Amino acid sequence: MDSFEFRNAWWLLLLIPAVPLTLYLARRPTASVRFSSLTIVSGATRSWRIRLSMIPTFLYAAGVACAIIALAGPRTGDRQTRIHRDGIAIMMVVDLSSSMNARDLVENDRSVDRLQVVKKVFRDFVLGHDDLAGRPNDMIGLVAFAGYADSICPLTFDHQNLAIMVQQLEIVSAQSEDGTAMGDGLALAVERLRKSDAKSRVAILLTDGENNAGTIDPSDAAKLAKDFAVKVYTIGTGTQGRAPAPFRDPFTGETFLRPVEVRIDEKTLQAIASNTGGAYFRATDADALNQVYEQIDKLERTTVAEDAYLRFTEHFAGILCAGLIFLVSASTLRSTIFRQIP
Repeated sequence: MDSFEFRNAWWLLLLIPAVPLTLYLARRPTASVRFSSLTIVSGATRSWRIRLSMIPTFLYAAGVACAIIALAGPRTGDRQTRIHRDGIAIMMVVDLSSSMNARDLVENDRSVDRLQVVKKVFRDFVLGHDDLAGRPNDMIGLVAFAGYADSICPLTFDHQNLAIMVQQLEIVSAQSEDGTAMGDGLALAVERLRKSDAKSRVAILLTDGENNAGTIDPSDAAKLAKDFAVKVYTIGTGTQGRAPAPFRDPFTGETFLRPVEVRIDEKTLQAIASNTGGAYFRATDADALNQVYEQIDKLERTTVAEDAYLRFTEHFAGILCAGLIFLVSASTLRSTIFRQIP
């Protein structure tokens, strides 16, 4: 209960004359019996009925008071909050090709593969950490791609389970599944966003390579995104040229790092972002990738409006019933236990 009030408080003014008047009328003298002498009753003791004879009078007064209080409209109010969210639908599109295994990003003074950094920053972006506020009011989904695109998680508010799915992402191991189907991944994300009724729809495409697989060209996927009003932010992660990647010797079973060729198609990523109203970002280390997500987090924020109001509970009926009980009890007691016979 946050507040208590009377809807028609001016009725309470009636308590000033009503209660004393009720007490007076209830106690006014009734018919009397004349005695020739008081000596015959002077020695009589006061019974419990006489001592408690004022109870009906007070019950009458309480009944009248309750009736007046009920007319004043007593009510309690509980503060309620209604939140209006103009939420954003966000599809994360993540590259799982073998090149994401390159260990050219540094985190906590040690080299880690690109996907591990992406997982951590993605989780922080969704749930919040340090300078990232989190996205509790937005629906977020996940699409992954390598040689083909796959929908990992549909748009959802269940961000905890989404974060778990992100941690379970793995780089493709089979050579037949390897590749960078960037166009297919973006097109699948647009298809998922197209079905959303959110006012703002955003795709965040992260890759470290160039389109070399799939059936949809990235430019066609960008056109599709533009047609369905999907804004695309693109991120090119990792170094250009050669980067160290783990390699397992098939003869000895030992794993060691060897340089692999990595090319990021920045021109295509820039075109996708430009044609859809988004922006292109370059992230060459873990801190830079984190800063990229911070910038996107600031650019795309949910509009939240909050209305506060009081939900009232009326107490008219309960108090009026109590008043009626007092009046009926007073009348019953006066005509039975405390009945006065002239």
